[in-house]
Amino acid sequence: MGASLRALRALVLLAGFYLLSVVLLALLGLIDWAVFTWLHGATAGKLVIGTVVLAVPIIRGMFMLRTPKADPMPGVRVTEAQEPALWQAVREIADQVGTRAPDEIVLIDEVNAAVSEDSRLLGLVSGTRRLYLGLPLMTGLDEMQLRSVLAHEMGHYANLDTRLTPLIARGRAQLVRTINHFHDRADNTEAKERAKQEKRAEKRIAKGKKAKEIDTDGAGFSYRAMAAIYTGYAHFYMRATLSSSRRQELAADLASVRVAGRDSAASALRQLNALDSAHGFYMSSYATLGVGAGLLPRPGQVFGGLRHLLDARPEELEGLRRDLATEPASPYDSHPALAERVARIEALPDDGRAGQAARPALELLASPQEALAALEQVVLTPEALALTRVDWDELVHRSMTTYVGRGAEEVREALTAEGAGPGLADVLDAVDADPSVRWRIADRFPKSEEAAAATGRTAREYARPVVRRALGQLVTVELLARGAARWELSWSDSATLSYPVPGFEDELGPALDAAVADLPDTELLRKLVLAP
Repeated sequence: MGASLRALRALVLLAGFYLLSVVLLALLGLIDWAVFTWLHGATAGKLVIGTVVLAVPIIRGMFMLRTPKADPMPGVRVTEAQEPALWQAVREIADQVGTRAPDEIVLIDEVNAAVSEDSRLLGLVSGTRRLYLGLPLMTGLDEMQLRSVLAHEMGHYANLDTRLTPLIARGRAQLVRTINHFHDRADNTEAKERAKQEKRAEKRIAKGKKAKEIDTDGAGFSYRAMAAIYTGYAHFYMRATLSSSRRQELAADLASVRVAGRDSAASALRQLNALDSAHGFYMSSYATLGVGAGLLPRPGQVFGGLRHLLDARPEELEGLRRDLATEPASPYDSHPALAERVARIEALPDDGRAGQAARPALELLASPQEALAALEQVVLTPEALALTRVDWDELVHRSMTTYVGRGAEEVREALTAEGAGPGLADVLDAVDADPSVRWRIADRFPKSEEAAAATGRTAREYARPVVRRALGQLVTVELLARGAARWELSWSDSATLSYPVPGFEDELGPALDAAVADLPDTELLRKLVLAP
């Protein structure tokens, strides 16, 4: 379908919303005429008021003339003087695709690239075109893969796909707003009816009578019925526009193939799938690990550290590259399933550009480290920017030490409550003086139903691992406090605790077992942990 036919269809669909609204208003007007003709008195007045109330959301939706504008993404705007290589690459891609190059390039903190335009008159008049380019995206792609992604985004403009976006968005926004108006009124009507019935019920109970069951099933029915009519048209509207949107995505994929080659285009889509998951994991498990301890990585490493993770986990990333979604994210997702898109590209004839050498995409920047640091200043909150900056090794050790110490607070409280003292040496002294203190300490922690009902030896078997775990926590806290153990950073796995001497961990297990045995022996644990 050409751009003219797509524009015509978008206009027809938008006009359908107005036509539906006019028909509904006409029906309400017809009801009013019938009421005035055949009915009189209070009943007629109530029915007319009801039709007027139903007409208000319809009229509001029809006169919502402005399309909601998305908030601009926060980022760092870079000029051609600052990033000449990046600007040159972007202009080359725009020329190859056959569209106008962006007027601005903004670096953002997402695994994403997007082109937007401040167009006017429902997209018919061009405006400032802006490229949003994610530094995490550049971190995980080579230059040809990045060119493929940018060619896809600019391909929408070459195909005039984006000219229809304001038109389609306006129709969607009006439908959603009208539906929400009816649902809000239905909810308010139901809430008022419930409050009224509850008040009646309270009065009946106060008089010693049995209250009637609250029933609000019929409240707001007329509003929900009107919402259902618009919802039905909304489903039709979304499906009609999305089918075209998905074809446009496939056409934009072909533009990416022309610019970067078949293999680079397919590998870029696979890599995007892996990058999205990897970036989310990195941000939660590494970049923000130290926030609770008042720490952040060094400037430029909040987003730049992603490269370490990607280098350290090749097998996991390869699995994500192969595991492509076979269905769209939702029935209304404008993108076809990723597996379908990749399969279509890989089924194209070999274009002779397989295995072409490409440098990392970040090398298009004059100074990647400076760009990453500048991005932090824009997208991080003032509270985050005020945190202490440390190297990765120090961040992991200090953060984990802080969290382990907080995690042991519950253990210290239980020990103190039983008079055993907060530290490892104190509790070992208490166990030597009275071995039964261990089981009383265990009683301070939550129990399963089976453990709570157990008595005698069975109860001790439930309590033993609880006490052993508490002692283990105190051992870790003691070693960290004395500097005899250290948390070690690992980009390929979770952080690990490095003990003072080789074989320490092998000896720790038997020492803990001895301390929680029926006849406790704390000497092994004292020598292993508390001895100088």
